[in-house]
Formats: sequence, structure tokens, C-alpha cells
Amino acid sequence: MAPHTLARLSDPILQRICGEFREMPGLRLTRKQAQRLWGLDEPTCTAALDLLVAAKFLFRTDDGAYARLTEGPVALPRLQMAKAPLDRSARDRLTNFRAS
Repeated sequence: MAPHTLARLSDPILQRICGEFREMPGLRLTRKQAQRLWGLDEPTCTAALDLLVAAKFLFRTDDGAYARLTEGPVALPRLQMAKAPLDRSARDRLTNFRAS
């Protein structure tokens, strides 16, 4: 999954997708149908569906549709922002800024 795709993939998107599958038992969607339903671009939709398959909330059928794997609550994986270390001069400027 590309980093720019992960940046667009937010918890509200995952919650919305999971909510639709919970509210409509038996729902089966192809990726293109899911894109249209949730108004997502292809990389974001693919990343969301793949993440939910990896989390064992959804599975992919033989004909390529996505469906709910199990009933009951599912804990979604938490996405975390990447952290870059500050170089010493940037850290010093930040410290001086906070002190003033």
C-alpha cells in the first residue's frame, strides 16, 4: 500500500464501510461498486478493502466481490502517522520559540 494512499485512508472511511456491511447483512460489492457507493478514488477504495480483508472483517469471493466475513464486533487496525526525527537545529528553534 503506497504511503500517499495510507494518508487518505482515515478511520471515518473504515467506519463507514464497516457500518454499511453491518447494516446490510449479505451485502456483496465489487471494488467498482464500492467506489461508487462511498465516493472513493480507486487507490483509496482498494486500500480500504484490502485493509478490511487483512483485519478479517471482509473476504473476497471467487467472483471478486467483497463480503462480510463474520458477525459481531471487529477491532479495526489503527493507522498511525509516520514520525520523522527533528534535526538538532530544528529542535533548538522549536525550544527557543516555545520559550519566547
